[in-house]
Amino acid sequence: MQTPLRLGIAGLGTVGTGLLDVLKQNGALLSGQSGRDIVVTGVCARTKSTERGGHSLAEYRWFDDAGDLAAWDEIDVFVELIGGDSGPALDSVETALRSAKHVVTANKAMIAHHGTRLAKLAESNGVSLQFEAAIAGGIPIVKVVRESLAGNNITRVYGIMNGTCNYILTEMDKERRDFADVLATAQELGYAETDPSFDVGGIDAAHKIACLTSLAFGVETSFESIFIEGIEDITLSDIQNAAELGYKIKLMAVAVQTDEGIEQRVHPTLVPKGSPIAEVDGVFNAVGLSGDFVHDILMHGKGAGGHPTASSVISDIVDIARGSKMPVYGLPATQLKPYTRAPMRAHEGGYYVAMDLYDKPGTVAFIAQTFSDENISIESILQRSPATNAIEEANDELKPFIMISHDTMESRMRAALTKISETDHCAGQPKMIRIERF
Repeated sequence: MQTPLRLGIAGLGTVGTGLLDVLKQNGALLSGQSGRDIVVTGVCARTKSTERGGHSLAEYRWFDDAGDLAAWDEIDVFVELIGGDSGPALDSVETALRSAKHVVTANKAMIAHHGTRLAKLAESNGVSLQFEAAIAGGIPIVKVVRESLAGNNITRVYGIMNGTCNYILTEMDKERRDFADVLATAQELGYAETDPSFDVGGIDAAHKIACLTSLAFGVETSFESIFIEGIEDITLSDIQNAAELGYKIKLMAVAVQTDEGIEQRVHPTLVPKGSPIAEVDGVFNAVGLSGDFVHDILMHGKGAGGHPTASSVISDIVDIARGSKMPVYGLPATQLKPYTRAPMRAHEGGYYVAMDLYDKPGTVAFIAQTFSDENISIESILQRSPATNAIEEANDELKPFIMISHDTMESRMRAALTKISETDHCAGQPKMIRIERF
């Protein structure tokens, strides 16, 4: 058997402790699968005294500084589980790559913001940069895109990539509770952070789709090109209206290759009830894609948590132990194409629109004519009384108006809603939610 593969682990939180669990419980299995023992020689974390699931750190060399661990001669692989797109995480990864150490990371923010540059650094130093655990926890989507689907032109990647948002939207739907109430419960259960803005604001999902976009389309990473809209403004009324119209609301991350460039977006989305993606509930994730030969694939599983994420970390470590090394994004980083952004207003699809209209002659006719002028066809309409639509102050003059459109260009829908909002027919701003028919 070959000499052991030596790991240095920076970050011993939920995922780091989960990684120690896997190594302890399945060490013999891993040795058989990789042809060599996999051992931890050094560790680094914020504090040394924290309880870590019964694991003793005495057998490992302790480092107070992640950069010192990354440069240490007694490791072959630097496992970065610190988190954050800059600071100690980025600095230590750069140190490891420059020191010709392989890197395995679960850090989606770092890859989303610096992936192209880090890939070039890894490849120029002849080492691997692996990030399976950075996207959708235990779902092995990176290997599927980079390896299993070689030879396919991928046209679309999409998914439910944030368990916090999916839990909130699921509970709103099933329990008929409003956003703030369910968010508080998610925080109590540990599904949401004290400051949940990265999750509910769509940033976490955007980090993940940025990583997948480069993998799927062979382009440089461009996080700043993503259109991002969170779920903070989704109301119980929206959930109920969608259900009555045959849809569920999910926070979707989508990247599509178009003739104008690549469209990357994260936003609440109506998906048809009964579709596979609509049935992904709770804290689970799902990632799908479309390829020219494989057609459509959807993978479903736990998108977070110590053990599922550690499983993905281990898969990358085993690849390195076996001597398997390939370009970070499936082709050399120097061959990644520059990112060309397709305008969001060119997006074409169906739309859910909700607005409060003044109940007076000519209002509905005006709305219908405005949509007609923009060549927008209405698929279905739902009208409610103010009381059932949970308007804060019931007003006999206001009538909720909810509609679903047939597919149309986003620029046309925005133009129509702008015209409507500027008249005295509508109270406040109309709400628009995109529809995807997966």
